[in-house]
Amino acid sequence: MKGITDEQADKMASNLGFTGNSHSQAAEQIKRMYEFFLSVDATQVEINPFGKTPSGDVVCFDSKISFDENAAYRQKDIFAMDDKAEVDAREIEAEKNNLNYIGLDGSIGCFVNGAGLAMATMDMIKLCGGEPANFLDCGGGVNEEQVHKAFALLLNDKHVNSVLVNIFGGIVNCATVATGIVNAAKALGLNLPLIVRLEGQNVEAAKKILADSQLPIISVNGFEEAARKAPLIYTVYIFYFCQPTCFACHHPSYPFVPLALLLI
Repeated sequence: MKGITDEQADKMASNLGFTGNSHSQAAEQIKRMYEFFLSVDATQVEINPFGKTPSGDVVCFDSKISFDENAAYRQKDIFAMDDKAEVDAREIEAEKNNLNYIGLDGSIGCFVNGAGLAMATMDMIKLCGGEPANFLDCGGGVNEEQVHKAFALLLNDKHVNSVLVNIFGGIVNCATVATGIVNAAKALGLNLPLIVRLEGQNVEAAKKILADSQLPIISVNGFEEAARKAPLIYTVYIFYFCQPTCFACHHPSYPFVPLALLLI
């Protein structure tokens, strides 16, 4: 890799308005900034302002630096200085379990594999009139323990009133996810409506696991169908599962889902 040349640095210094001795100082600092960018695996090195003191010295008065998290293994000293005080505690917990989580302001908890599918899921939810409560990408090698941790994160959010799982099993084994969902739902005492769309590797076995669990899981086949039901399902769930007069015949332990849930 050629990197930045003296000619390029000189041109940048000239474009910034430096002249005389200040010009050579600025060009030198521009080259050093580029070398620093590479040496620390940065994704951004922003100097603002980059200026000159009354005595003529060129100074980087302020800076903002972002580092590539994928390079944390070789930039241990830098990442050891990371101050987590201003980071959402849920994001920290997710990171410990190799989950990518970002909290949002909506009410539909999302559990998805792959960043692209996660973004598409949130877009589809909004298109269907709902609001996602989070971005959560479980990645391609998700295991049952990660599914449990992911559900714990979702259920600890007081704004979440339903959960949508959208998994495409290319690398991921759908049966593993389904087993994790069932175990997590039972262990955490899931009391919110849960919509699950699984597709791909071992999907038929996964659907059987969900069906045999006797949990009130809404299993759907289509991506759009899942997103369309998510904004409406909480109202129906409250009506059927939470009214005292209906409790005896619509208790969640019964191995069926009310017809209304299938029709929305």
